[in-house]
Amino acid sequence: MFSGSIVAIVTPMNESGEIDYLAWERLIDWHLAEGTEGIVVAGTTGESATVSLAEACELTRRAVARVAGRIPVIAGSGTNDTANSIRRTRELAEAGADGVLVVTPYYNKPTQEGLYQHFTAIADESSVPVILYNVPGRTAVDLLPQTVVRLASHPRIVAIKEATASLPRMLELLTGCGTELSILSGDDPTAADTLLAGVQGVISVTANVAPALVQQLVTAAVEGDSVRARALDLKLQPLHRAMFVEPNPIPAKWALSELGLIGAGIRLPLTPLSSAGQISVREAMRAVGVS
Repeated sequence: MFSGSIVAIVTPMNESGEIDYLAWERLIDWHLAEGTEGIVVAGTTGESATVSLAEACELTRRAVARVAGRIPVIAGSGTNDTANSIRRTRELAEAGADGVLVVTPYYNKPTQEGLYQHFTAIADESSVPVILYNVPGRTAVDLLPQTVVRLASHPRIVAIKEATASLPRMLELLTGCGTELSILSGDDPTAADTLLAGVQGVISVTANVAPALVQQLVTAAVEGDSVRARALDLKLQPLHRAMFVEPNPIPAKWALSELGLIGAGIRLPLTPLSSAGQISVREAMRAVGVS
């Protein structure tokens, strides 16, 4: 159910920081036309830290209505509070999400046993499939493969987004629980390598700006066409790098505003892309032919 090219979609906002729901629906229509195979709503790239639960539910409802069953809609429900994560999971499921993406608890740095119990408690209460999300660069906690193997036996836990940018880690996950979980890359620059190694998909930042190219890369890699996958990956590498010249989603939102797809709004403490960053992102967009 969760595989292929999945976009970690931005949340369009106007200059005052209010969500632009009309731009949201246009953006979803564009992704459908471009071949995107899944949408993550209110994830890291969607500014989950500053999007309220009510807003996330409204974004989810509108996305579900717009895609009309053609691709899955996944909603970010994870926090560093287990009880709050359960509440968010329930409400986002009621809003129509096909699954939830649950990040490792940030800041409070639980043990591996704490992580196991956290995810198990959420999955026990969830009415929809759960995707684990490991991104230690943002959360300061690492969900280790042996803990993932333990969690993989839960019937509601169906996938993991692994964002460590480590091929050995991906291979360990594939060996340990690849038959029970869908393993998804959470790192665009290394996605081609992991896809060619057997990973089933990517939850992508770059797909915000070049969705068709990312989808083509994923399809080629999954089908075993390494020559085409490598060629597309080489073409996309400048854009992969440009999406992180400043913290995500700053570059992606600026790029989409340049394409006329959304406005320039972003919520503090994030700030608009700097002049130097704009030069880098614009050059990368031109290099891949999306300017």
